Amino acid sequence: MSLFFFEHIAEKRIKEAIREGQFDNLPGKGKPLVFEDDSMIPQDLRMAYKILKNAGFIPPELQTEKEIKNALDLLEDLKDERERYRQVTKLNILVTKANMLRSRPINLEVNQVYYRKVVEKIKVREK
Repeated sequence: MSLFFFEHIAEKRIKEAIREGQFDNLPGKGKPLVFEDDSMIPQDLRMAYKILKNAGFIPPELQTEKEIKNALDLLEDLKDERERYRQVTKLNILVTKANMLRSRPINLEVNQVYYRKVVEKIKVREK
């Protein structure tokens, strides 16, 4: 059997399913597809990363980025100056760690304005 035969059968079944409305109630119908940027992942590791991600595991560099986002969110609500200073220090360490894990610097451009505002507001009192 040729590949053309299988393609023909698959195409026929897809068209039947469309006519019968089997694709009408799929989640995300009518919404644009979101493609993930995996350009920084070596090609031979992309499938493994995809499988791990679907199983709930993420690469260390993405885990670090997630921790950075959590630290930024926490900073937003902190009132205690010393704790804010600790969080900013933690944030700096996480960004350094993320930059070391990646072949390119982490892109925090979206959060740069907020980050600068937080740093400007921090006042550590001398004893």
